[in-house]
Amino acid sequence: MALTHFDKDGNAHMVDVTDKAATDRIATATARVVMLPETLALVTEGRAKKGDVLAVAQIAGIMAAKRTADLIPLCHPLPITRVAVELAADPSLPGVRILATVRTTGQTGVEMEALTAASVAALTVYDMLKAVERSMRIEGIEVTLKDGGKSGRYEVNR
Repeated sequence: MALTHFDKDGNAHMVDVTDKAATDRIATATARVVMLPETLALVTEGRAKKGDVLAVAQIAGIMAAKRTADLIPLCHPLPITRVAVELAADPSLPGVRILATVRTTGQTGVEMEALTAASVAALTVYDMLKAVERSMRIEGIEVTLKDGGKSGRYEVNR
């Protein structure tokens, strides 16, 4: 399989999507921020010094999805039609689970936007809590669903 972001001479280039059909596309991505139970309690009880951790991380993730083409050099700027970032405290981790969903109707997929949203939301959780726990871990950043376009549907089955 050839890598699409390289030309015949091996130089990086932006993929030409001119001839691709515009189709409805969706992608989801997940991330986890694992922390001590005491740190999670700050989140769930609203005692984090920087404010509402989950609300701020949600907005950060949404903003990040909209700026993906500015961050990833060969990504196309896309007319995103929906971004949803859901964060949930999970005592079984313990930590925060993140699910980012991005939709568009366009000529290329939104996997990178979903991954960027989940990643930045996780980084924001870390940033807001790092003063109390530097040992938090960001894990499990992955595309869990991609649908639309010529390559069809991909879904993680776990």
